[in-house]
Amino acid sequence: MFTLQEIKDAHSKVKSGSDFPKYVKEIKELGMNYYDFFVADGHAKYVHNNGEFIESPAIYEVKKISSISDTILLKHIIKIHQNGETDFMTFCQQSADAGVVLWRTDVTNMKVIYLNDKNEEMVVEVVPS
Repeated sequence: MFTLQEIKDAHSKVKSGSDFPKYVKEIKELGMNYYDFFVADGHAKYVHNNGEFIESPAIYEVKKISSISDTILLKHIIKIHQNGETDFMTFCQQSADAGVVLWRTDVTNMKVIYLNDKNEEMVVEVVPS
């Protein structure tokens, strides 16, 4: 089973969006199945292939999540973030404004799924390999 420190060490190597695929591959090697990042407070739940999980603490004050899901806005938010036009905290706030409750990084299938408050998929992105 992996530790929060191992995840943190792997994540510390991510300097831009182009580093993200390497990060996903590294945490996959640790045995991770997926992780959920909760936009409201920035905590995450990391799930191992064997079903065990660990959770990280909140990283910021609670944000209000819009009850209106705006997929078109979210696609724009993702695009500008991947282009390096926003920092992570801005991305989180903009995601909340677009109605994202959490995003799931599916390490096994190499995709990121953005979900609203009804647990509906808003956007699904393939992580380049």
